[in-house]
Amino acid sequence: MPPSTWVRALDLLPFLVKALFIGAVTTLEITAGALIVAIILGLVAAALRTFPSRLGRALGAGYVEIFRSVPVLTQLFIIYFGLAQFGIRLEPLTAAILGFGINGGAYLTEVFRAGIEAIPRGQTEAAASLGLSRLTILRLVVLPQAIRIVLPPLGNFAVGLLKDTALASAVAAPEITFRARSLVDQTYLSTQIYLLLALFYLAMSLPLSFAVRRMERRMGRSIAR
Repeated sequence: MPPSTWVRALDLLPFLVKALFIGAVTTLEITAGALIVAIILGLVAAALRTFPSRLGRALGAGYVEIFRSVPVLTQLFIIYFGLAQFGIRLEPLTAAILGFGINGGAYLTEVFRAGIEAIPRGQTEAAASLGLSRLTILRLVVLPQAIRIVLPPLGNFAVGLLKDTALASAVAAPEITFRARSLVDQTYLSTQIYLLLALFYLAMSLPLSFAVRRMERRMGRSIAR
């Protein structure tokens, strides 16, 4: 590549960094919003899967199998383009949050279910003997312990979700990858812009990865005690 393109990239660096920073903020918004949706759906579906009701278990299992078996990009297209055919037009950002949140909830369901089932049955039986309802036992006894168990895999899911949000550019969500592609179309500095994009992803992902590893070490020491 001619050296002049690198000189031009240096001249445009403040503009490129500002544009990608705005996209990075949107990426973090999508990640945070989708994570909240995924956690809520995952907790509800996990609770259904552990209920004695056959209908509840069937609903929870159906949600997991359907949304975990369909690629998230396909789900984004259905939410953004498909719903528009029925008069439901969502903003790209909203569609991205819903798409990643619904898909992620299917994965987190199994994570939360494993955490719930890891709680010794004796604790729930003791709580039941005190007259607590199943929902109260779940809220006060099971979930606080289960959440502590699932924190490390939940952190790993958040790291993966942050990187997967690049797919939101397919529905024109103005996240960082979408803005990088737009900048390439404007400047033709593909190598420089995508290298800068990779640095932005590193800057967002590494602190989260370090936090997850630290959390796993603390959990390991806590379990060892």
